Amino acid sequence: MVNQFSPIKYFCSISFSRTLKFLIRPIGLIFVVAFFISSISISEANEFESLLNDLGNKSRSKIKIAVQKLGELGNPAALPALNALKSKRLAVTGKGNIVILNESENQAVDVLTGEKLNIESLIFKKPRINNTVRRYLATAIAKLKLNSKESTVRLEAAKELLKRSSSSVLDLVEASLKIEKNNDVREALLLVLAKINIEGKDRNKRIESINTIKKFGSKDFYTVLERVLQKNDKGEFLEEDSEIRDSAAKAIKSIKQRQIFIDQIANLFYGLSLGSVLLLAALGLAITFGLMGVINMAHGEMLMIGAYATFVVQNLFVEYLPSYFDWYLIVAIPVSFLASAIVGIILERSVIRHLYGRPLETLLATWGISLVLIQTVRLTFGAQNVEVANPFYLSGGVEVFNGVVFPYSRIMIIVFVVFVVTAIWALLQKTSLGLQVRSVTQNREMASCMGISTRKVDMWTFGLGSGVGGLGGLALSQIGNVGPELGRMYIVDSFMVVVLGGVGKIAGTVAGALGIGIVNKFLEPISGAVLGKIIVLILIIALIQKRPQGLFALKGRSVDN
Repeated sequence: MVNQFSPIKYFCSISFSRTLKFLIRPIGLIFVVAFFISSISISEANEFESLLNDLGNKSRSKIKIAVQKLGELGNPAALPALNALKSKRLAVTGKGNIVILNESENQAVDVLTGEKLNIESLIFKKPRINNTVRRYLATAIAKLKLNSKESTVRLEAAKELLKRSSSSVLDLVEASLKIEKNNDVREALLLVLAKINIEGKDRNKRIESINTIKKFGSKDFYTVLERVLQKNDKGEFLEEDSEIRDSAAKAIKSIKQRQIFIDQIANLFYGLSLGSVLLLAALGLAITFGLMGVINMAHGEMLMIGAYATFVVQNLFVEYLPSYFDWYLIVAIPVSFLASAIVGIILERSVIRHLYGRPLETLLATWGISLVLIQTVRLTFGAQNVEVANPFYLSGGVEVFNGVVFPYSRIMIIVFVVFVVTAIWALLQKTSLGLQVRSVTQNREMASCMGISTRKVDMWTFGLGSGVGGLGGLALSQIGNVGPELGRMYIVDSFMVVVLGGVGKIAGTVAGALGIGIVNKFLEPISGAVLGKIIVLILIIALIQKRPQGLFALKGRSVDN
C-alpha cells in the first residue's frame, strides 16, 4: 500500500522540527552560560581558598599579597581569618590546615570547613607578621567591612581607610559612595576621597577635595593642607596654582575656627564633669560644716568608704549573681550611702559630739580619725588600689565631634549629681527633718527652746552628710581606681567649694563646685594643670576677701547679730 502525501502531516512535522530547534538553541546557550558561570565561581572559590591558605605562609611577602587580594575580592567570609591574623589567633596545623584560635586558645575552628577541633591533639604554629603586613591587614579589613549591613561597622571601616588612604581604595570608595545612605559614613568616605584626590593632578578634583576638607575636616588635615602651601628654599610656593593655595589657606582658617569652638565645648563638658565630682564630694561636707561648724577632716574618708562599699557589692555579684553583674551598681547606691552614713553616725555619737565649740580640737580629732580609717582599709583590703568595673551601660562614650568623646560614665555622674542634689533639696525643704535642720542652722538656741532635740538633729545631719559623701565615692569608683588615699585627693577641694559657695547653702555649694570645675578646665590648656589650680586658689582668696560669707551668704538671727 502506497502512502499518500498529507499536507497537514508535512506541515506539522516541519513545525515540530523548527519548534524543537527553536527550543534547543536557547537551552543549549543557557547550559553554556551556566557552565561558564559555574567555572568562574569554582575558580573564584579555589582562589579564595588558596589565598586563605597563604595567610599561614612562612613568607611575609606572600602573606601580604594574600591579604591584599582578599581585600580586593570583597568576600566578607575572609574577615574572621584576617581579624584572627591581626590579633595573633591564626595558626597553621601540622597537616597544613588554617585554624582560628579563640581568645583563651583552648579551642580552634578550621577556617575552610568551620569544623571545631580539639586543641590538645593539634600541633600548630602561628605565622609571624610585621608592621607592613599589619597596615595591609587594616586596609583589607576596612574594605570588607564597607560591605557590612551595619552602619556603625561601615563607619569604623571608613575611619580606618581615612587613616591609611591610598589610591588603591579609590574605586572602592567611589562605589561605596554611590550606594551609601548614612550621613556619617558618607562624610567619612568623602574625606577619604578628598585625601586621595588632593594629591592628584586633576585641578578641579583638587579644589573640590579642599572644599570637602574645609566643610567636614578636622585638625588631622592640617598636614595635608599645609603641604599645598609649602615653599622651597627660595621662598617660592611649590604649588603654582594660586586658586588652590587660597582654597587651602581658607580651609585651614575655617578648621581652626571650628576647632576652637569644639575645644570650648569639650572644656565646658569636662568642667561640668569635674564640678559634678567636686559637688558630690563637697555636698555632704556643706551639710555638716554648715550646721555644726565642724571642720571634719575625715569627710574624705567617707568617700573612700562609699567607694569600697561599691567594690564589695561588685565582688558579691561576681561571686553569687554573675548573670546580674551589670546591675550591681543599682544595689551599690543604697549600700554605699548606708555604709558611710553609719560610720558618720558612730563618729558623731562617740567623738565629735563632745568637741562642739572647739574647732581646733575637732580638726585634730577628725584628722586622727581619718588616719585610723585609712589604716583600717589598708589592713582589710590591702594597700594597693582595687578596680571597680563599669557596667555595660557605662562603658564607652558618644563622639559628639571628631576626636571629642563624652564618656558615658561622666555623663551619668552629671545626671546622678542632679538626682542627688534634687533629693537633698527636697529633704531639707519639704520634710520635718529638713525644717528642724534649717532651724538649728539659723539659730541653735532658739530651736532648742522650741523643743527640737539639737543632738538628734546633729546626729542625723552628720549621718546624712556622710552618706552623701559615700555616694560621691560610688561615683568616683566609675572613673578611676579605688584606694585608701582616695579621700585625701578631694578634701581640700571640698573645703574650697564650701567656703566659696557659702557655709550651709546648697545653692552656693552647687555654684562653687561647678565654678571651680569649669574655670579649672578652661585654665588648664593655657597655663597647665598645676598653675591652673594655683590661679583658681588665688581667685577664691580674692573673692572671699570681697565676700567673706561666700557667694550665697547664710541668713538668720544668729548671723545678723
